[in-house]
Amino acid sequence: MLEIKLKSFKELTKQELYDLLQLRSEVFVVEQNCVYQDIDGKDEKALHVLGFKNNKLIAYSRIFKPGDYFEKASIGRVVVAKKERHYKYGYDIMKASIKAIKIHFQESTIKISAQCYLKQFYTNVGFKAMGAEYLEDDIPHIAMIGSF
Repeated sequence: MLEIKLKSFKELTKQELYDLLQLRSEVFVVEQNCVYQDIDGKDEKALHVLGFKNNKLIAYSRIFKPGDYFEKASIGRVVVAKKERHYKYGYDIMKASIKAIKIHFQESTIKISAQCYLKQFYTNVGFKAMGAEYLEDDIPHIAMIGSF
């Protein structure tokens, strides 16, 4: 079971910020072999959902209120360390993210931009694909909406 912490950008410690950027870079840049600008100026607006196991950050997402990223509330940069994926922590971080949106933004409709290979995972969480696939940073994505 993950220990979940929810923090604004200003509440993040230097170590937490370093660890979340390292985890995102490890997966989205190195593992997926995708050169893109991860530090996009949106972290300051987000609430950060941090998933710890034995005091080590192994899962993460960031959430936005409506209008800060998409028109609807949204979840992005969902990531689980490669060595920890077989424990299905992606479901834990998504449940925590959805719950945080409901509590902190009083929103029940959430939009995500999902990597296509993860469409079934997000469907299992409660999202439905909307529209056609598109390329984002040369990786196929699809818009998905969920009502919770």
